[in-house]
Amino acid sequence: MSVLLALVVDAIWGEPPVRWHPVVWMGTYLQRVGRSLPDFAPRKALLLGAAYWLLGALVVALVYAMAAMLVAKLSPWLGVVVTALLLKPLFALRMLLREVAAVDTALEQNLESGRARLRMIVSRDTSHLSAGEIRESALESLAENLSDSVIAPLFWFALLGLPGAAVYRYANTADALWGYRGRWEWGGKFAARVDDVFNLVPARLTAVALLLAGRWRWNAFAQLRGEATRTPSPNAGWPMAALALLLNVRLGKPNEYVLNLSGREPNRADVRQALHHVQRVAVMFALVLALAMGATATSHASSAPAPSALQGPR
Repeated sequence: MSVLLALVVDAIWGEPPVRWHPVVWMGTYLQRVGRSLPDFAPRKALLLGAAYWLLGALVVALVYAMAAMLVAKLSPWLGVVVTALLLKPLFALRMLLREVAAVDTALEQNLESGRARLRMIVSRDTSHLSAGEIRESALESLAENLSDSVIAPLFWFALLGLPGAAVYRYANTADALWGYRGRWEWGGKFAARVDDVFNLVPARLTAVALLLAGRWRWNAFAQLRGEATRTPSPNAGWPMAALALLLNVRLGKPNEYVLNLSGREPNRADVRQALHHVQRVAVMFALVLALAMGATATSHASSAPAPSALQGPR
């Protein structure tokens, strides 16, 4: 129930204020300790990057483990509410949908407005992108962040509770800040590799869920792996390729890769359809997780040994 309630809180209120946002706190720590990482020699940068990452992850895990222990002492229904409130900042569906829709709205005004708005959600150079390329980039960001910002944190919450979701979000934030090539090659290498491991399963789950959200096309499943491996990332290509195949559009990064080459250039209707599919996938995934977690909890409760009438007081 906590997963579904957290989704409702996200839909109604969105993100908490910046000063109370735990992901902002994580980012502040990572920016401060990582400021000088690119200046060190490769070996030292790698070791320091790993040490700083592990220290932050340990603090995040301990804080959320303590929070989970305190929540466990509450009444069941109050525990569900508090857990939902603690879980909500660790994923972001409403903001993702809003930001991608804003890119398309800005693009309808003029090309430069679309480029400027796209710069708020992607790290690539947008200054020379055409209208079609802007929509391609926005759709890629939508697919990748469906996995990174929604499916993955909920997946790790289902497996490891609040500490699992929080450490995942910390790992993903570290990758976003440090996981670049060039100056950050060594300082961010540990963070990038850990993020790859964390997203290995969620990225593929997201891809399958996206294809299941649309009209059944077996050939899309058959094409998925080949398209997904065209990108340099071991994970990001899966949800992006799935969305490209689902909409039958072409997605890509100029001079680097193209997904679903035979697809058409995405238009405004494709963006609207993609937003609809992403929202539906997120809700259905949360529902499946809630049912699975509820069934697991019921199974554990029913298998617990009943107290014996012969046992004396303790």
